[in-house]
Amino acid sequence: MESKLGLNLELVNQARASAARVAADTQAFIDQHTTVTVERAVCRLLGIDGVNEMDVPMPNVVVDHLVENSLLPMGAAWNLGNAMLETGLDPQGVAEKIAAGELDLSKVPAHADAEIRAAVKPYVDATLARINKNVADRNAFLNEFGDKEGPYLYIIVATGNIYEDIVQAKAGAKQGADIIAVIRTTGQSLLDYVPYGATTEGFGGTYATQENFRLMREALDEVGREQKRYIRLCNYCSGLCMPEIAAMGALERLDVMLNDALYGILFRDINMQRTIVDQYFSRVINGYTGVIINTGEDNYLTTDDAVTSAHTVLASQFLNEAFAKSAGMREEQMGLGHAFEMDPDVENAFVMELAQAQMAREIFPKAPLKYMPPTKFMTGNIFRGHIQDALFNMVCILTGQKLQLLGMMTEAIHTPFLSDRALAIENAQYIFRTMKDLGGELIYKENGIIRNRANEVLTKATDLLVEIEKLGLFTTIEKGIFADVKRPKDGGKGLAGVVVKDEKHFNPFIEEMKGKVAAE
Repeated sequence: MESKLGLNLELVNQARASAARVAADTQAFIDQHTTVTVERAVCRLLGIDGVNEMDVPMPNVVVDHLVENSLLPMGAAWNLGNAMLETGLDPQGVAEKIAAGELDLSKVPAHADAEIRAAVKPYVDATLARINKNVADRNAFLNEFGDKEGPYLYIIVATGNIYEDIVQAKAGAKQGADIIAVIRTTGQSLLDYVPYGATTEGFGGTYATQENFRLMREALDEVGREQKRYIRLCNYCSGLCMPEIAAMGALERLDVMLNDALYGILFRDINMQRTIVDQYFSRVINGYTGVIINTGEDNYLTTDDAVTSAHTVLASQFLNEAFAKSAGMREEQMGLGHAFEMDPDVENAFVMELAQAQMAREIFPKAPLKYMPPTKFMTGNIFRGHIQDALFNMVCILTGQKLQLLGMMTEAIHTPFLSDRALAIENAQYIFRTMKDLGGELIYKENGIIRNRANEVLTKATDLLVEIEKLGLFTTIEKGIFADVKRPKDGGKGLAGVVVKDEKHFNPFIEEMKGKVAAE
């Protein structure tokens, strides 16, 4: 891509190198630790499903048993494989015996590590075959109908009832949406378990469950065949169950996942050690399944100023890229996030927004960037809101963003109606059609506002990453450098679920998935 901004490529390289060193330093911590939800994700991928008589998910039953008997450091795969050798049961059978109180894994004689690995391998292979088929099915859809050029139109549904969500999602797809995101119910990110089955009672969103994933995937495939387009499904791979939701998405063919290395720490007060370990396995899974991850830098600007703190967004994008690469993800899967969040009363706000979006596009040329709409300065004035969204759509098409979460004129009033979504889609389609090639016709003058703004943000981001490299990621977060939010290393939710791995520990899915893509 030819640079229109005259960016200092030495600074870009320096920033990327600093971020890579921060990620490598943090990876040493990741490699030494596991968590309860990492091990529950392993249980799910080995085929353990369902709930016990108290409606506790079976992966939680198994991992709680490991914790109670000080077995978690050896991991779920080792303990399950050892029990399978002793009992002749499959992973689900072992889980059911534990749930019934008929099996104590701490009393099972230890078998040879090689035998344990051999015992779990058929179940690992079966899961990989299922995921490979899912990816092949996605590819078959895309081969049959083709994929969309230009931005994907991305909308949300959030009724709380999966069956109502399906009605709204189908309507949105028929109106022209390319991605349907099912917003999670308020507070689910803080649950240290994944609810089971189809759900009809959520607040501000719908529970992320494997059955809800399956139902929505089935519905979008149905409407996609009617529309002769592949409709992508998005959900939220974050919170205390990050890798489990990645596993569920892999099993049910989700296409896009909200998946940030820092979001849960900053905005949900989840312990940083827990999140950093969890995000790694979730990204290994998402990388293998061809999922596009969306990062959450847009949220920084809801708590910080978009003019003065734009460089923190860019610095975080570099870090999210580095962590994703550490997990084996390809750049084509990194939907790095940013947002159109400047105060409309600021002079030249649109010009600065254009500069920053073009900057992100040039620095991350292969990434399917996720661009978020104005929310912070939306009011009850729907007419002004519709214009703000139109300006946001203009920046998108001028700078080649890919995942365009459409703004709703009723933002800050209520959850969007079908009619609100229809108007938002019509707005975007009109602008994308009439300005399709305008971006290629524009150049930005040397020493002008746009070039100077982009290079100012890049310079500050590079300096910030040098500082982060010196401090280390954990200390950086403790100091509140991102989003003006301070979090202590030993504070927040979920720290008790982090343990140092035993030398016997192994995760067969990291071994099989990292750096690979299913069905290729």
